[in-house]
Amino acid sequence: MEKVFGVILAGGIGTRMGNAEKPKQFLEIGGKPVIIHTVEKFVVHPGFDRILILSPKAWVGYTEDILSRYIPGADKITVIEGGSTRNETIMNAIRYIESTAGLDEDTIIVTHDSVRPFVTYRILDENIRFAREFGACDTVIPASDTIVQALDNEKITDIPDRRFMYQGQTPQSFHASRLKQLYESLTDQERDTLTDACKILVLKGEHVHLVQGEVSNIKITYPYDITVAQALLGKR
Repeated sequence: MEKVFGVILAGGIGTRMGNAEKPKQFLEIGGKPVIIHTVEKFVVHPGFDRILILSPKAWVGYTEDILSRYIPGADKITVIEGGSTRNETIMNAIRYIESTAGLDEDTIIVTHDSVRPFVTYRILDENIRFAREFGACDTVIPASDTIVQALDNEKITDIPDRRFMYQGQTPQSFHASRLKQLYESLTDQERDTLTDACKILVLKGEHVHLVQGEVSNIKITYPYDITVAQALLGKR
């Protein structure tokens, strides 16, 4: 029987935020930690059988504490330890699913950055639907700026046609067993080239379907993003 798991990636420590006190997913916007806004979007969507939050080891207890404070009674949420990289964190989630609920070819994971609190119901809905239909999908928006390539980081080597360029967001969603199988088949050299989970499938020539994202589905990375997020919350 198909099961759908929300996998919220909260493993970062937020070095680009310049905040030494706590990781960026725990900073507050609109009176609540960023991660709570994100988790709430998953909790209210009926398509998820369970929600996993992958946290740095030192912050697992803290994550559980704020969840119980802001989302009481959310018994379908589990906090587990993340891995040393983004993809190892996702593999930790898949291994947890395999050991606790079983893993079959129909198991779907919807992976999402904990610091993208403005993901919409539609985006989550389409990720589940397209992962089910195509096996994998990635949330993107068309590139609004010209993309410039500089292979030596000094001079332009190419300016690709912007009509075919997209900016990646999350969620990224997959048949979990297939993703695990492909990841384990990669060489160490291939793993070193990974920037996200979708590239695992791209390296192996697999179909990754596009989901239309939203400009408002921002990732909170820099201090400026907190200001933008507060403004977006004010509008809503």
